[in-house]
Amino acid sequence: MGEIEDGEADHITTDVQGQKCALLCECTAPESVSGKDNLPFLNSVLKNPVCKLYRFPTSDNKWMRIREQMSESILSFHIPKELISLHIKEDLCRNQEIKELGELSPHWDNLRKNVLTHCDQMVNMYQDILTELSKETGSSFKSSSSKGEKTLEFVPINLHLQRMQVHSPHLKDALYDVITVGAPAAHFQGFKNGGLRKLLHRFETERRNTGYQFIYYSPENTAKAKEVLSNINQLQPLIATHADLLLNSASQHSPDSLKNSLKMLSEKTELFVHAFKDQLVRSALLALYTARPGGILKKPPSPKSSTEESSPQDQPPLMRRQDSIPHHSDYDEEEWDRVWANVGKSLNCIIAMVDKLIERDGGSEGSGGNNDGEKEPSLADAIPSHPKEDWYEQLYPLILTLKDCTGEVVNRAKQSLTFVLLQELAYSLPQCLMLTLRRDIVFSQALAGLVCGFIIKLQTSLYDPGFLQQLHTVGLIVQYEGLLSTYSDEIGMLEDMAVGISDLKKVAFKIIEAKSNDVLPVVTGRREHYVVEVKLPARMFESLPLQIKEGQLLHVYPVLFNVGINEQQTLAERFGDVSLQESINQENFELLQEYYKIFMEKMPPDYISHFQEQNDLKALLENLLQNIQSKKRKNVEIMWLAATICRKLNGIRFTCCKSAKDRTSMSVTLEQCSILRDEHQLHKDFFIRALDCMRSRQTQGALNESDDPETGCLTDNKPTSRHFYPVALLLVSSHLLVVWLILSLALLLAKYQ
Repeated sequence: MGEIEDGEADHITTDVQGQKCALLCECTAPESVSGKDNLPFLNSVLKNPVCKLYRFPTSDNKWMRIREQMSESILSFHIPKELISLHIKEDLCRNQEIKELGELSPHWDNLRKNVLTHCDQMVNMYQDILTELSKETGSSFKSSSSKGEKTLEFVPINLHLQRMQVHSPHLKDALYDVITVGAPAAHFQGFKNGGLRKLLHRFETERRNTGYQFIYYSPENTAKAKEVLSNINQLQPLIATHADLLLNSASQHSPDSLKNSLKMLSEKTELFVHAFKDQLVRSALLALYTARPGGILKKPPSPKSSTEESSPQDQPPLMRRQDSIPHHSDYDEEEWDRVWANVGKSLNCIIAMVDKLIERDGGSEGSGGNNDGEKEPSLADAIPSHPKEDWYEQLYPLILTLKDCTGEVVNRAKQSLTFVLLQELAYSLPQCLMLTLRRDIVFSQALAGLVCGFIIKLQTSLYDPGFLQQLHTVGLIVQYEGLLSTYSDEIGMLEDMAVGISDLKKVAFKIIEAKSNDVLPVVTGRREHYVVEVKLPARMFESLPLQIKEGQLLHVYPVLFNVGINEQQTLAERFGDVSLQESINQENFELLQEYYKIFMEKMPPDYISHFQEQNDLKALLENLLQNIQSKKRKNVEIMWLAATICRKLNGIRFTCCKSAKDRTSMSVTLEQCSILRDEHQLHKDFFIRALDCMRSRQTQGALNESDDPETGCLTDNKPTSRHFYPVALLLVSSHLLVVWLILSLALLLAKYQ
């Protein structure tokens, strides 16, 4: 995208009935509705803005001023690099845990070696991609011509902000943002076998019906295992830290500090104990026991016994060896209960000791031996003489016991749950990892757009108390408008896109204060749960509600509504299948309706009444449902209703097609003109003229090689937009492209002659 120098102007005027609708000028000076204080924060995300200023007449023959801006986002490359680094770290940790599973029977040991070989190759691939991305220093976005490049797979296509700012003579100034981006999809991987939606369903069905080569765990159980492992890794260091703080308080003989430290230790230990209540840990321990040398290979969900019925091609000597073992009666199922319960008992001993120490300290100095001392016989006699040392000495062995118990629990649980993850990778190993790669690619593209949209929405609504309350009370709705057809490769793209956007439910945002000039967001977490830390400058951070400043996680509710609009969709509706589009729209309507219910329940009545006065959201939802169920061909009313509901709910808007070019620009400009007509009283006779003005090549910031890239001015010998037919006609039939080219060439020749 070429930059245009400040102050340069290019006028386009079109006469209609003696009046003019004008493009006043174009520039690169970014404006901020929220004030100049936010500009450094906004400029850290956006880059290379191209602006256009228009003036259109209103229905009462006055003028409204429109400022249109399109900007690139440096997050196109930043977020994928953050995400890939996170994947590498997570995979290396998982590989190490698989290596530390201990001794396994030959069958499982061979599977482990095979899994580690492929996983190491995958990590190397991610590292190579990260290295290549780090070398990218040119454009801040990926063009559509690069969508098939392997090194740029994780980068979204044509990620831009499309902003329209309206200065109306009667109404309050308004700002409308739409994030435009190519549909998140794995273009390099191809769509010969479909997209993620179909591939995941097929993979899970085949995996569920397989034999005894591995133990089947459902996707929910696998996700639960990852969650528990993540909780273990977080809570164990916290317990150790708070235990040390408790000892430090004891050495200082500070009752108040001792109580506070004990409270924090109790909370973290209770969370730790609660994490292991799931039955999955118990069943995984038994499965791991049977996988040890001399154990039994048993398939828990199957009613059949794991004897001679096992598939003959899957390690038959191993099956016979395991069948020779009589029963798993050697396994003590109550042992885990004892180990797990010891953590709680150790904590109870610490609580009792702290209570006794504080009670004796608060009583008469000479009555230290009056309390019962059955639990710790030396306590009563020891406290009066050297209290500071005795508090520490009395608590130290109990703290040591707690740490030992938590260590034992962590060791057993980690190994058993890692064994669950081994099962996920063991079946159809290359296919499993390729699906993980494809899902990571699609999610990376979707996340980059989401983070960009969230930061821009936060910046524009930072001083809106109602929005901030909605943000931490309910969360944000994120509406994606898809324009993909259900024909040929675009079916696979739509399947990828549907899964990628659905996976955004795993993302939460956390706003923190920036400690330096670096305000780029940071991605933390793991594949099943991501946290994006958004950094705000100190002055902006201080304006936030207390709940957000204290680190409350902010959630998003992504929804996707797709309506194919091109000629390929015409073929799909006449000769193909549109059930994919129908099911996606129906599923996401239910998600949107669920968000609306939460919004109505949690937001205060006065805030809800303000929304209802603007527009009846319930009626809009009912109308949207009717249009989804009507199965009308190319029903663009679905897109308009979904977009209106999203704006009324303070949501984030996205518009996507294959490459975020033709169909996306047509949709965005139509939406902008419709907003001017419905919300800002654009004169009805000027709707088409305003639409043509916004869609003309001179107003889209695209400069050809013959244009001057330094000044950004178009040369005088370029024909104006009225010499070109609306591009929308090209959506009807590809044959019109030839006609359009011939007519345009004829007009050009006539002009020059």
